[in-house]
Amino acid sequence: MTAELRKTLAGIVGSANATSGSDVADSVWDTHQPFQGQLLVCPSSTEQVAQVLAACDCASQTVVPMGGLTNLVQGCATRAGDIGLSLRKLNRIEAIDPIAQTMTVQAGVTLREAQAAADAAGLFFPLDIGARDNCMLGGNVATNAGGTKVIRYGMSRDSVLGLEAVLANGTVVSSMNRFIKNNSGFDLKHLFIGTEGTLGVITRIVFRLSVKPRSHNVALLACNAFADVVQVLKSAREQLGSDLCGFEVMWNNFYTKVTVPEGKQPAPLPVDHAFYVIIEAMGTDVARDADLFTGALESLFDGDTVVDGVLAKSDKERAAIWAIRDDVEWLVSNCMNFDVSLPVVDVGDYVATVSARIEADVPNVFIAAFGHLGDNNIHLSVLLEKDRSKYEDVIQEHVYQALIPYAGAISAEHGIGIEKREFLPISRTPAEIQLMKSLKIMMDPNNILNPGKVIEIE
Repeated sequence: MTAELRKTLAGIVGSANATSGSDVADSVWDTHQPFQGQLLVCPSSTEQVAQVLAACDCASQTVVPMGGLTNLVQGCATRAGDIGLSLRKLNRIEAIDPIAQTMTVQAGVTLREAQAAADAAGLFFPLDIGARDNCMLGGNVATNAGGTKVIRYGMSRDSVLGLEAVLANGTVVSSMNRFIKNNSGFDLKHLFIGTEGTLGVITRIVFRLSVKPRSHNVALLACNAFADVVQVLKSAREQLGSDLCGFEVMWNNFYTKVTVPEGKQPAPLPVDHAFYVIIEAMGTDVARDADLFTGALESLFDGDTVVDGVLAKSDKERAAIWAIRDDVEWLVSNCMNFDVSLPVVDVGDYVATVSARIEADVPNVFIAAFGHLGDNNIHLSVLLEKDRSKYEDVIQEHVYQALIPYAGAISAEHGIGIEKREFLPISRTPAEIQLMKSLKIMMDPNNILNPGKVIEIE
């Protein structure tokens, strides 16, 4: 970067908002993305973002957009010559419309802040993920984040009505649609949702909110076979209908690791079952919903698919059950983490196959499996106490190659970043990848925006 460009950027955002890499803290989630760039720029408006990108594009200066740095696939990784573009100062909730049930925000608002603001307005923000305290909404949308309520509310994409983004050359594309129905030409927001900051930098978003639930029912169940877990999911869908908003499964290796005595979470159920399932339902009729939920549980126990269970009877007990599933920071920091999608009925066989192959080739390895079974998404975390670099390639090959017979997806919700880029052909055809590259070249001809992420432009 030239001294002239540095001076220009400092003039746009202010010298206090153009700092050296040594001033940048790593993510509290320890996602192994230390800042390696030569400058971190922190604009405070869309106009400043546009000016920064225009200046960088003219100088062919690479720019890495940065939010809460909770991404797990090196989606915000920087190189020595990069400039980091932090969105943390675009942190204003601009408006909440209680009639239209929308929220307009800047990209640097955290997920927790949006959830709290919606709740204070008597509404519900449908997205929820474990990094809620640190992740930012611009990053959630740029990666099309999922989470624990996708089975009912969908991915981030399904909650976005409109957004504003800045292209690599500084052009502002303001598509701040506020309507559920708007077929006026191309829906341009989809160029930026899930494309990980490679086609443009999201600066503002219009979210669709939901009615605030009045009832909240949660149960933790135990099963001794994966086929039983699938039947529990089928029954829960049939009996709870649209009230079902969460269905999580934890293999014994995960549950045992996070609960007492080995972990820190109290264990509501003994640790000797093969699978543990969290069922969550939300509705608008407290008495009716409680009866419906209890009836669904009773029917499960009348069969032979569930061998044990506990029903949460208070907010505290609901939080305690979810705390077991949300206790993942030890995995983020120390493990190789994978998130994949495949048909629900095949998940049990897939996990068993991958685990057996890894354990055969890698000594002293620990594998934990858990995830959002209701929407086909399973997480695998592989922990090695030593020699990680020696076995990384073989572990990745086993995890991704085993997806091929099931036509599975190498990334369910975490994105591609750098870590999964070489395996993208497993889940996307050559024609799809070529179209991705064509879009990138058209929209960012100098390849300055988050270069090397998702796809590589030679």
